[in-house]
Amino acid sequence: MSKPIKILVVGCGNMGASHARAYHKMPEFEIVGLVSRGPESRNRLSQELGGLPEYDNFEDALEKTKPDAVSVNTYPDTHAEYVKKSLRAGAHVFVEKPLASSVEECQDIVSVAKETGKKLLIGYIVRVHPAWTMFIEKARTLGKPLVMRMNLNQQSSGKTWETHRNLMKTMSPIVDCGVHYVDVMCLMTGAKPVRVSAIGARLTDEIAPHMYNYGQLQVTFDDNSVGWYEAGWGPMISETAFFVKDVMGPKGCVSITESQSASDDVDSHSKTGSLKLHHADRDENGKFSKPDELISTADEPDHQGLCDLEQQLFLKAIREDMDLSQHHQDAINSMRIVLAADESFRTGKTIDL
Repeated sequence: MSKPIKILVVGCGNMGASHARAYHKMPEFEIVGLVSRGPESRNRLSQELGGLPEYDNFEDALEKTKPDAVSVNTYPDTHAEYVKKSLRAGAHVFVEKPLASSVEECQDIVSVAKETGKKLLIGYIVRVHPAWTMFIEKARTLGKPLVMRMNLNQQSSGKTWETHRNLMKTMSPIVDCGVHYVDVMCLMTGAKPVRVSAIGARLTDEIAPHMYNYGQLQVTFDDNSVGWYEAGWGPMISETAFFVKDVMGPKGCVSITESQSASDDVDSHSKTGSLKLHHADRDENGKFSKPDELISTADEPDHQGLCDLEQQLFLKAIREDMDLSQHHQDAINSMRIVLAADESFRTGKTIDL
């Protein structure tokens, strides 16, 4: 049997803790250290997992533990530095989305991964989600063009609002969360995005003057498909229609039914409940000839289950030497779209890609 992969977990917040729990359950991994700037989350996670080495400095931890792999779950503005240092130290890397803060940084990271020959897997969690996989497959049966409508607004307070404010020091909600959903749009259409526009608003004085906590992007594809994505964070955000995942095409539409959980419940962000498939076919009297289909997804994994699936994929990528080049290009592509949306908001102009 192969030796366990020694892994260093960097960042012990919500996602870092979930990924650490996944590694802890898998005999193929051995956690050799937890890294975070503040001791509270790190201490709590260490105790939960039976006592693990703790570090408050990434470089120190990387040098002392000499890991085979590193799991980077910090704020996005540290991703480029931590990922490149890990790759150059000879470690495979799992990194939470977004890969970095700019397209240039993303391209640089991918170049280093290619140069070192190490695996780099980016945390696009909906790609391992069985219900979302089905959602994408059903959307592909609806003909062209597609109209894709998606949002994930989060009414937040307390520690969640603190996290959101920290994220907005470097990027807006439509950039941070948008990479997931424009990635899905690209998978649904299989087409090239050609044009992006966006609107946004700053609804609070608790963030920097240049930042906005509500935004909506619109993207047009070269097959005439169109999509929008909306995201807002903060104590003022409405919980009415905060979860819309809906796709229409000439042959009908498919939707994820709305989650009933609160918008700041991280588990609700990946819950689907069921898929509703509507057929546009009509009979000789002009009435619908097929009933709507309600496809249950009640047995879908919860948030922790999805993190477990991500780490199983990371293990497979390492052990089976998977080619992740398309995965990397898709991540760069989704980042290019959301950053173009950010530019559109700031300039008031539509951006050609």
